[in-house]
Amino acid sequence: MARPRQHAPEALHAQVMSACDAWLQERPVHTLSLRSLARDVGCAPSTLLKLYGSFGNLLQHVNIESLASLRAAIDPLLDEAAPDDRIKALARAYWEFARREPFRWQLMFDYPLAQEGELDQRQNDMIEALFLRVESTLKEYQPTLDDLEARRLGRTLWGSVHGLVQLGLNERLGYWQSEPLEVEELLDKLLTTLLAGLRAGSGIS
Repeated sequence: MARPRQHAPEALHAQVMSACDAWLQERPVHTLSLRSLARDVGCAPSTLLKLYGSFGNLLQHVNIESLASLRAAIDPLLDEAAPDDRIKALARAYWEFARREPFRWQLMFDYPLAQEGELDQRQNDMIEALFLRVESTLKEYQPTLDDLEARRLGRTLWGSVHGLVQLGLNERLGYWQSEPLEVEELLDKLLTTLLAGLRAGSGIS
């Protein structure tokens, strides 16, 4: 009988993440299984359980990879000079990420995030870092915002953008004169309205 293939933990983790990425390029997470992943990387399912502890923990590592990809898409936009342009660029980047990686994006929100331990801390740190980018930009645009107001507004803004993205992916935004309403146009309308409200409230001219 042939001996099973041996993997160093780091090399196996890289293979598993690559296999998950290939799967999620074409199929949703509910079609993925520990057995199919083990087959793709050439090991036994028990080997993956030993490495990750559970299939759920394995998927949390995929979510961390997804958050890192989203951050990589957002970070270059921080060079935008004007904060209002930056906010709009961040929203468009969020939509483009979801449209480009719909099954990864779906996994982040349809599967519960980690609840404790290192995975929970890593995910929370990455999510907070993304929110801080939005909050700092809002405070730059409207210097009178305090930290709490910026936090509330940042999450309100994200919730609104997220809703439009979700509806856009599901093609539930409706039509105008037989043509589908475009996510990009609705995002621009949302942000233009919100930023105009901030400007009017602050007396910025």
